[in-house]
Amino acid sequence: MSAAVRLRTGHVTTYRYSEAALQCHNHARLTPRSTPRQRLISRGLEVSPDAEPTGAFEDYFGNHVYSFQVRRAHTELVITATSVAEVDPLPVFDSSSTAQWDRPADELPLHEAAQFLYDSPRVNRSEAFARYAKASFAPGRPLMEAALDLNRRIYREFKYASGATSVDTPVEMALEKRTGVCQDFSHVMLGCFRTLGIPARYVSGYLRSNPKFVGAEASHAWVAVYCPGLGWIDLDPTNNLVPSIDHVTLSWGRDYSDVPPVKGITLGGGEQKIDVGVGVTAA
Repeated sequence: MSAAVRLRTGHVTTYRYSEAALQCHNHARLTPRSTPRQRLISRGLEVSPDAEPTGAFEDYFGNHVYSFQVRRAHTELVITATSVAEVDPLPVFDSSSTAQWDRPADELPLHEAAQFLYDSPRVNRSEAFARYAKASFAPGRPLMEAALDLNRRIYREFKYASGATSVDTPVEMALEKRTGVCQDFSHVMLGCFRTLGIPARYVSGYLRSNPKFVGAEASHAWVAVYCPGLGWIDLDPTNNLVPSIDHVTLSWGRDYSDVPPVKGITLGGGEQKIDVGVGVTAA
């Protein structure tokens, strides 16, 4: 098995306003989680202009949230987050030996995975998802074998097009047009899993800087599916990957609405422009 790696992340979010913003209040989910395969080594967060901290807590899903406010007029807000996380490789597993995806409903996990079975603000179960997933989920097929096939199909059949969608684009449109970005691909995959009665959650994080990866140099998103006997297994349909030592997990929830990296309220400011830059390198 490969050794653990330490990844250094840098995430800079810049808001520019056409008019002076009088004040703002924000929640930032920019700290990597500690998981069975990931350990947080260090973290830092800087805000310009100087901000007043208003709280630090874990949200319902256990994600780190830092809350702050800027109470003076400003035309630019820069949020710089840095961290070092140590990530273990994913243990090898045999996808063909996992439980059948269409196991009886009474065998589904009756714990925290069950909350990821249902509709969420941006992803509703539908026949359209069932039709798309059907090609991968033949009756009796092992769950992870089918899940990997779905991961591969979304990668091959959807076109990655930055700017083709926004954070508010309905997932049904991404499915119909077969176009979008990592958020859209992840929402489509969630819809497929949940419509079939398989727990799946949305994961927000980073991807190691590498030209061969789609979605690096920006916030990234993928999906984790619950597999009996294995637990949560991450799948990255944007790159047809099973995330291992090249992904850093920030947050997870039902869909993007639970885990935006930065979310807040601004008083004034007029029109705003947002620029985001991300870098992930070996520490």
